Order: sequence, then C-alpha cells, then structure tokens
Amino acid sequence: MPMNLEQKRAVVSQLTELAAESTCVVAADYCHLSVSDITALRKQAREKNVSARVYRNTLAKRAFSDTQFACISESLSGQLMLFFAKEEPGAAAKLVETFSKDNDNLNVKALAMDGVLLGPDQLKAVASLPTRNEALAKVAQLSLAPVTKFVRTLNEPVAQLARVIAAIRDKKQNES
Repeated sequence: MPMNLEQKRAVVSQLTELAAESTCVVAADYCHLSVSDITALRKQAREKNVSARVYRNTLAKRAFSDTQFACISESLSGQLMLFFAKEEPGAAAKLVETFSKDNDNLNVKALAMDGVLLGPDQLKAVASLPTRNEALAKVAQLSLAPVTKFVRTLNEPVAQLARVIAAIRDKKQNES
C-alpha cells in the first residue's frame, strides 16, 4: 500500500529518533525467511531489547543521513530488516548471530557502530562484546587484583615465620 508524504515523514522522523537512541545497527537480508521464522526473530528481539523492523531503503537512507549510521546507507539495498541495539552495543549482533546459526536464510549485509561501517565478517567480533555489567565486573576484578596481591605480600613473611616455628616445634616433639 503506497504511503503519502506525511506518512513517509513520520517514518523518517521515527527512524531518526530510533537511530539517535541506538548504539549499533545491523542490516540483514530476510528474503527467504518464513513468516513463523520472522515472528520468532521479532519475539527474540523484543526479549533482548532490540528493535527489529523492515523499512523502505530510501526512507532509511534519508533518516540515517544526519546520524552516526550514515555510513551504512550505501549498503541498504534489497529486502532488509534493520536491528537496532539500544543499550548494549553487541545485543543486535548477538541476536542475529544466534538466529543465523539455526537459520541460513538470514544473511547479514552490514553493521555499523559509532559511525564506522563494519562488514558481515565483523558480526562475530561485535557479538562477542561484553555487556555493560560484564565489563564493570571485569574492571572491578582488575582493580582489586593489585590490592589482593599487596595484602598477600604483606601477609607472607608472617605466614612463613609461623610455618618455621611449627616445623621447629614438630622437630623437637619428634626428638623427645
């Protein structure tokens, strides 16, 4: 069904807002997916806080023109579904990678992150990015490591002295 000019402007405005809120976008060819597969994919996307929609390529190019995802405009051709990760940069890539393992009909054409166009071969690298909580846990672990080693170092002479005294005690008990 053809859209009038006002409807097109509304779609472009909505897509521009979505792009401004997102950290990563993945464009994937969904041409040979069945309706049940697309429904399952959209359900998984909602569960992972990823927006998955099909837009007209010309409207998407116009919406992306003034955003960080302008670099992906050249890759928008054919039947594409766009996946927007709102919070975690790797969420959309993880979703598409996981789904495409079970279904060969979903083919990644391009992805963009922070104004950089990445090829389909970079999907696995982006999908392996840690979530915010995982990254914070690693930082906390790394910041505690020097303190833990310092405390062990301070404690080691006392522990060694205790072991020497215990060995002397055991030696004297064995001699008597």
